[in-house]
Amino acid sequence: MNDASMTSTPMMQVLSKFLDVTAYRQTLIAGNMANVNTPGYRTLDIDFRNELHRAMASEEEVSSFAKPVAGLIERPDGNNVSLDREGLMMAHNQLQFRAGVALLRSEFRRVASAINEGR
Repeated sequence: MNDASMTSTPMMQVLSKFLDVTAYRQTLIAGNMANVNTPGYRTLDIDFRNELHRAMASEEEVSSFAKPVAGLIERPDGNNVSLDREGLMMAHNQLQFRAGVALLRSEFRRVASAINEGR
C-alpha cells in the first residue's frame, strides 16, 4: 500500500484521472484557438473516452494521443480551425471539469464524514 492509497479512495483516483484528461483537452482546445491564423494548422483533439480509459489503466501522467480532427472545413491557407467549434468544445469541456470537481468535493466530504463518525 503506497501513501496515495492511504489518503485517497478509488473514486478519488478515478476523478483525478478524469480531471487530468479534461485539463489536457483544455490545453488542446486553447492551442487550436491560438493557431486560428496559422497557415496549414490542423485542429487537434482526443477521443475523450479512450484517453480516460488509457489514463486509468496507467500510473503515468496523461500522455498525448491527440490527432487531427477529420471532416472539418479547410480554408484556402490549409487551416481548419473553427472558433465556433472550439468555443463549443471549450464550454462542454469546462462543464465536464466542473462536474468532476463537484464529485471530488462530494467524495472528500464523504470521507471527512466517515472520519468524524457522521458529525
